[in-house]
Amino acid sequence: MAGPALSRQPASRRSRAGLLASGLLTRLGGAGPLRFGLPGSRRLGSERPGRRGSLWSVGLLALACSSSQRSEPEWPPQIPAGFREGTPAPRESSPLPTSSTSSASPASAPTDQAQPTSLAERYAAASPLETFSGKATYYADSLAGNSTASGEPYDPKLHSAAHRKLPFGTVVRVTRQDTGAVTYVRVNDRGPFGSRDRVIDLSRAAAEELEMLRAGVVPVRVEVLDRPR
Repeated sequence: MAGPALSRQPASRRSRAGLLASGLLTRLGGAGPLRFGLPGSRRLGSERPGRRGSLWSVGLLALACSSSQRSEPEWPPQIPAGFREGTPAPRESSPLPTSSTSSASPASAPTDQAQPTSLAERYAAASPLETFSGKATYYADSLAGNSTASGEPYDPKLHSAAHRKLPFGTVVRVTRQDTGAVTYVRVNDRGPFGSRDRVIDLSRAAAEELEMLRAGVVPVRVEVLDRPR
């Protein structure tokens, strides 16, 4: 902090400057010429006291007026409230940018193709449009992901089947004749090829429902329940 020497100068100082100027004017006007000058120079006032005295009096009067009217800086300067020495000036905080885009809601999971329960629930009471009998086989696991004749990839977990002539999308009910186990499948491929008594080739999921994984080939009855429009 600043010491007492830097405190505001009192108003009496300006008053003293005015009194000094008044005294000088009195001195010049009544007590004769005031002598100024440097050593070895002429003494002012000894020659033409009236004219030179008037010039000096005007100059001193102007100097006194300017000194008395000079505005002094205010000390100490105004300090903002809450400001402490050594503390950096606060910066204006810019508002955080708000995102204009709303968070995208997660896409709903695609529905699987016809599940066995949905096919069974939908066609359990359906009357057959056509019936034939023969033997059923099932796909090898190595064919998983391969493209079928309809263009769909083979998925062992879905209930699908291959037939030589039935249109793609035909829904059939396959009943194992020696056990009575039933499954519902949708035709999306062509086959089986080879022996003429093999009438349908089933996916692994359908073969599990018929419990034919160990046997490989079983006698079945195939009932056509729905054909694509």
